[in-house]
Amino acid sequence: MDSGDVAGAVEAKGFNPGLIVLLLVGGLLLMFLVGNYFLYSYAQKTLPQRKKKPISKKKMKREKLKQGVPMAGE
Repeated sequence: MDSGDVAGAVEAKGFNPGLIVLLLVGGLLLMFLVGNYFLYSYAQKTLPQRKKKPISKKKMKREKLKQGVPMAGE
């Protein structure tokens, strides 16, 4: 038996600690992303739509002038 063969057999039998950490971090990240997706989709279904801010008359007038639509009463 060569000493290199023994080291190779021990390394193949045990798990690489770097691989375990990588799998653990990757699994946690995947769980986080999947959980966020389900939470987001649930919130989209159940929460009411946000109300849009009312547009001021000044802004509405400016937008209509940009489009070239004459204002009523002018």
